[in-house]
Amino acid sequence: MASTAVPFYSSTIPKLTSKLNNLIFDPHVSLSFTATSSNEFGNRFSLQSTNSRKPRRNPTPPAASMIFPQNPVLSDVCATVISGFVALSVLRVWQETAKRRLCDQLSSQFWKLTNKNPVVSDLLAAAVCCGVIFAFLLLWQETAKRGLDQKLNRKLVHISIGLVFMLCWPLFSSGYRGAILAAITPGVNIIRMLLIGSGLWKDEATVKSMSRYGDYRELLKGPLYYATTITLACALYWRTSPIAVAAICNLCAGDGIADVVGRRFGRQKLPYNSNKSIAGSVAMATAGFLASVGFMYYFAYFGYIQESWEIVLGFLVVSLASALVESLPISTELDDNLTVTLTSILVGSLVF
Repeated sequence: MASTAVPFYSSTIPKLTSKLNNLIFDPHVSLSFTATSSNEFGNRFSLQSTNSRKPRRNPTPPAASMIFPQNPVLSDVCATVISGFVALSVLRVWQETAKRRLCDQLSSQFWKLTNKNPVVSDLLAAAVCCGVIFAFLLLWQETAKRGLDQKLNRKLVHISIGLVFMLCWPLFSSGYRGAILAAITPGVNIIRMLLIGSGLWKDEATVKSMSRYGDYRELLKGPLYYATTITLACALYWRTSPIAVAAICNLCAGDGIADVVGRRFGRQKLPYNSNKSIAGSVAMATAGFLASVGFMYYFAYFGYIQESWEIVLGFLVVSLASALVESLPISTELDDNLTVTLTSILVGSLVF
């Protein structure tokens, strides 16, 4: 604070009182009086307030948390001993619970509860599924923050989320209730896309990980269509239908791999669309087909789908049709998240 001359008269008393209050109640404020000369009033006194308190960028330096700040080596040795003691104590606790079979008792009670109440079981499955999906979303948000190529990061989100979501389907019960509760997870993402894309919710990490150019309004297009199509495929067709498997696998694995491969190896463009490459289209058909066949065997293991060569051939037809439509200019004008999914559903309805 700059020094200001204050006349020692009655008009100065309120100001001096305020300064003295600061001196009494703030120990960081010091006062100094200097005499100055003036032709008009003679000797005056100036009151200078100095705030010796400086902002600290690190109010808790690393040394303050040490056991022995003067000897970092000894401090680290003691910290190692303490952390080892804590870890061994926790292990001892779990050893005692194992001896007394507490975990087995809790586990048996839990499964009895869920088996008697399928609604509770489906709600728990929905919570687990949401946790897994949002863990992956947080992972890709962190990779976006740490400088991973934005286009690659966006496609990794595109490929992984839908496929991981399908891996969680066996957690749910059969029937319409299980399908609806499973659809809660992508349904929540629909709401997130609407809020973030409309600007009502600021989430730069999500925008960076899901958009092409960093514009939050992009989330109202491709990412919103992506979440919507997965939600509808889950709720309407569910895990017993090859149509749902084909639609999600061609959307996620097929379309996602097509972009990655096309950017890396797509030097030779298609004659009817210079924005698409032969390598990308081949990669899309291959990845969509292989992912569909893989999930056919995955769901067949749980008894949801009967594996057969007819279904494999149907997956091949759907993947080829989806790759063809994705390569057309109309997919760029609309959105391939829409065109690929609609093609998979329409062609799948004919071949399955």
